Amino acid sequence: MAPKIDPAILKALSLDAATTTITTHGGSGFASTFKLSTKDSDGNEKLYFVKMGKGKDSEVMFAGEHTSLNAIHSTVPSLCPVSHAHGNLSSGNGSFLATDFLNLSASGSSGSGQSLAQKLAKLHSTPAPVPEGYEEPQFGFPVPTCCGDTQQDNSYRSSWAEFYADCRLRHILKCAEKNNGKDSELDNLVEKTALTVVPRLLKDGYLKGPDGRSIKPVTSPSFSHGIFTHPTPPPPPQVVIHGDLWSGNHGRGTIDKGGLIQKYGDGG
Repeated sequence: MAPKIDPAILKALSLDAATTTITTHGGSGFASTFKLSTKDSDGNEKLYFVKMGKGKDSEVMFAGEHTSLNAIHSTVPSLCPVSHAHGNLSSGNGSFLATDFLNLSASGSSGSGQSLAQKLAKLHSTPAPVPEGYEEPQFGFPVPTCCGDTQQDNSYRSSWAEFYADCRLRHILKCAEKNNGKDSELDNLVEKTALTVVPRLLKDGYLKGPDGRSIKPVTSPSFSHGIFTHPTPPPPPQVVIHGDLWSGNHGRGTIDKGGLIQKYGDGG
C-alpha cells in the first residue's frame, strides 16, 4: 500500500491529491525519504524529493536545510536543488522538507559546462548578502543548522574569531555537557583554546584571501570632507560556504530532464 500524502505537504506545494502520488525513495540517517510525483495543468509530470522526520529536532533540521539549499542555489543554481517548502506535518508530530527531485541515474547531458571546482570557486567568492537588521556583513547564518542531529548556533558575530569561539567551541561544549554531564578538565581546555588559540589564529587581519588581503567584515563607506571614502582595497567579503562538503554527499544528475547538476545532500 502506497504511503499517504500528508495534507500539509499538498497545501505547501499547492498540489492536487487526485493527481499526486508518493513512494519511498533513497535513505537518510535522520529522516524518511520519498519521491513525490504530480501532474501540472498540461499533464506534465513534476517530481519532488521529500523528507519527513519526527520531533522538534526535525523541524530545526529541515528549516536549516531549506534556508541553506536556497542560499547556495541563489548563488550557483546548478550546484544544488531548490527547496520549495518545509513545515510541520498535519499529524502534529513531525516535519517535512520538499525539494526538487534529483535523478542521480541520469546521464548524457552537457550540463552547465562548469566543473564542481569552478562552481565551488564561484560560491566561495560571491559576497553573501548583509543580514537583515545589520548595516555591515556578519559571520553567521539566518537560522540554526545541524551537524548530524546536533544543532549549530549560527548567531551573527562581526568577528570570525568570536564566532568560532562562541558559536562553535563553547556551543558544542554546552551540548556535550547537556548530554554527558560537566567535565572540568574539558571545560578548561576549551576555554583556554577559545581565549588564547582562536584569537591568535583567527583574529581580524590575520587570515588572508587568495590575493593576500585580510579576510574580515567589509566596512561601510564613510562620509569625509564632502565625499564618500572606502578602505582601499576593501578586504575580501564573507561568503556562503557548504558545511558538509565531502564525497558521500556528492551526486550528479538531472532535474526535470534538464542539464546536469552537482548536488550535496541526502537521498534523491
